[in-house]
Formats: sequence, C-alpha cells, structure tokens
Amino acid sequence: MIFHTFGDTNNQAIMLIHGVLTPWQIWDDAIRHFSKEYCVIVPALDAHTEEEQNIFESIDKEVSLIEEHIIKNHGGKLFMVCGLSMGGLIAAKLAAKSSIKIEALVLDGAPLKKVPGIAVKIMQNNYISIIRRSKKRDPEIIESFKKTFLPPKYLDPYLKIADNMTDESIRNMIGSVFKGFDFLSFNPDMKILFMHGTKGNESISRKAAIKLKKINPQTEIRCYKNYAHAQLACFEPQKWTNEVEDFMQKISL
Repeated sequence: MIFHTFGDTNNQAIMLIHGVLTPWQIWDDAIRHFSKEYCVIVPALDAHTEEEQNIFESIDKEVSLIEEHIIKNHGGKLFMVCGLSMGGLIAAKLAAKSSIKIEALVLDGAPLKKVPGIAVKIMQNNYISIIRRSKKRDPEIIESFKKTFLPPKYLDPYLKIADNMTDESIRNMIGSVFKGFDFLSFNPDMKILFMHGTKGNESISRKAAIKLKKINPQTEIRCYKNYAHAQLACFEPQKWTNEVEDFMQKISL
C-alpha cells in the first residue's frame, strides 16, 4: 500500500479510499477541492499500486495498514473518511475501530451486505477475465472501460494496475468484500452519509444503507436516481464533491 498526501499536514485530515480495480487518481477533483483546507490522504490499496506488484490479502489487512498509518502520522484522528465501493467497506471498518477518532463517515455504494457464495464465484471469474483481457489490451475491454467503468483519462493508470494484478489478489479481494459487514452502532456523534444509485447492483448498497440507518439514526441517505454503481464519483466528480461539501457544511453548523 502507498499513501499519497496533499495539502497542509497541520490541517485536519480527510481520507479518500478507492474501490476495486480503480486507480487512486479518481479522487483528483476531490483532492484539488479539499486540500485547500484539509490534509488529504489517499491510499493506493494493495494490488492497486502502479509502482510495484503486491498482493491483496484481505479487507481486514487493508484496514489494519490504514489504521497504523493514521495513528503514526495523524495522531489517530480523521475529520472525515470517504470510501467508494470496496473503499466504503474499508471506511466503515475503520470507523468501527476504537483506536481511531473519526468525525464524519461518507460511504458511496458501499457493499456492506453479504452475498451468496455462488455469486461471489461468478464475480471473481468475471473480474479475472477482465484483468486478463486488459493485460492483452483487448479492444472490446478498452472500449467498455471508457464507456461504463471510468473516464478515458484514467485508462493509463488502470492498465498499469491491471498489469500488476494477480488472480490471487482478485479472488482475495472479491471474496473478502462480500463476506459482509457486522452492522453495529457507531459513536452517535459521528455523522454518516450513505450515497448510492439505483441501477444494476446498487440494490446491495441500498439495502445496506437502510440497515445502517436503522442501527445508526444519524445516517443521512442520498439516492441518485438512474445512476449506476460509482457513476457519480467517477464520471461527475465535481457533483460528487459538491454533495460531500454540502454534507460537511451541515455537520459543521
């Protein structure tokens, strides 16, 4: 794992955590916006580093590595942690840690619900196929990437990640993501925003948001009609940033 830090380290810290097969650079707009007033920390998760090949072992290991970094470098405190997709699960697990103080939690399309084993196997095989075809620069996969996964400007960092990605990392990643989250009561003073769309597999996030709010009434749910998984953050980053900024303004009143 590699941590990228932006802004004044003396300011309150914000962490932005990316999702599966997503380069950390998808946070570029948010980094530019929030680093004016905050220290912004953006990890490149294991198996998502362009500089070197490493193995993604489990969600819990990623959480532990981030926890150690926050304690060592930021006094165990974050003003806010934002997680996209798999990053949302990591963020939620971080927020449950008693060793870290987090004032605000933003989850976007977080897959907190457990998924049946057969569905996990199918997803693992699909992702392995995508990565293998990406390594071969399959034109069909490249075009699909630009239209449905990420904007074209992120193609190069994605391909560098794909070149370093192993089948083992994919299996570990998808397997540990869909083990689910032990829903619990967070600190009642911690404000929570759960964002999700309505298309495709966003039904998993929708159900997770409802359950989280039932246990943590301070949760605000924002549903974006006709948006697919991670679409807002990846394809309309300025709008995503404005939504999070609006949430931050509310909690600071």
